[in-house]
Amino acid sequence: MRLISVKVLRAGMVLGHTIYNVNDKPLLQAGVTLTKAMVDRLRLLRVQYVYIADGKSEGIEVKESVPVHVRQETIREIKDSFASIQTSSKKDMRAMLADKAGKIQNVLKNIMSEMDANQDLMMILSDAYLYDSYIFHHSYNVTLYTLAIGKQLKLPVKQLEQLGLGAMLHDIGKTMINEEILMKEGPLTDEEFEEIKKHTVHGFELLKNLHNVSLLTAHCAFQHHERLDGSGYPRGLKAADIHPYAKILAVADVFDACTSNRVYREKMLPADALEILLAGSGTLFDPVVIKAFQMGIAIYPNGLTVQLSDGRKGIVAQQNKGMSTRPIIRIVEENEKIVDATYELDLSKHLDCTICKTGIMFITE
Repeated sequence: MRLISVKVLRAGMVLGHTIYNVNDKPLLQAGVTLTKAMVDRLRLLRVQYVYIADGKSEGIEVKESVPVHVRQETIREIKDSFASIQTSSKKDMRAMLADKAGKIQNVLKNIMSEMDANQDLMMILSDAYLYDSYIFHHSYNVTLYTLAIGKQLKLPVKQLEQLGLGAMLHDIGKTMINEEILMKEGPLTDEEFEEIKKHTVHGFELLKNLHNVSLLTAHCAFQHHERLDGSGYPRGLKAADIHPYAKILAVADVFDACTSNRVYREKMLPADALEILLAGSGTLFDPVVIKAFQMGIAIYPNGLTVQLSDGRKGIVAQQNKGMSTRPIIRIVEENEKIVDATYELDLSKHLDCTICKTGIMFITE
């Protein structure tokens, strides 16, 4: 399989990976031959990238980081929790949220179990960033990234559970924000942005006194928008005063925001989002966390088409664990010609060659 932009998708191509709608139900199944109507529909739905199956990418595997049924169960619990907050009275809210937190902890353990079984954490990005990021999908994706970072930092299981629950509920305070502001397509006014920033405080207030939620988990909601240089919110904390969990959440949250659709812009490819994190390393984001993130996440996921610094073009075929910027590339084109026989180039062994462009097309397309 290989990953291409829907902008260049055309009728006759074969879908390589099932596409899910916002309710996590199959929209188009893997193996279907796309029609013009299907392509037009995907563009209308603002789907940005899809996997296709073709001869150039035959044998390149794109694995699910977490099985579909586990993802569906997790997102369902997140959706139910957020919806329950929005419809509950203040009197019932705390008991309801405590019950929901317990259920989310159970699905979190399922995710952690799947991640333990799938040691190839580098592939964690391959399916996560294909889904549109409504709040509940965003919370799910951020949880995957957060746990991957935590595992790279070798956090013990108890801390991973606290951190993972904090990731799932880090945006729970947005249930208290006017939806018109959350979904506004144009620039926010100063007053609207101040209202958005309150979701961190709302989230902390909702979580801090629950009997089955650690205060450290509540601080994930409170501090995930704080930045090392004090430019974040709600309190403008600086490096030493920001909890380590929040420093992890900050990286995961920004990365998913960049690689997900927003009402005001299209999603970025992973490598572009990483550049934003790297630009803020040491000033906005913890360099140790960013390093762990790079070790645990596939910045160039399998199937991505790339151009190398020497002009060759190919498809990411396999990951080198711990070296997210230097995967193995299946070379398809060189000297501006399609090669007679594709071959693999391991960038971990050819350090003079780097990836300089992603999402490219081959000359025959």
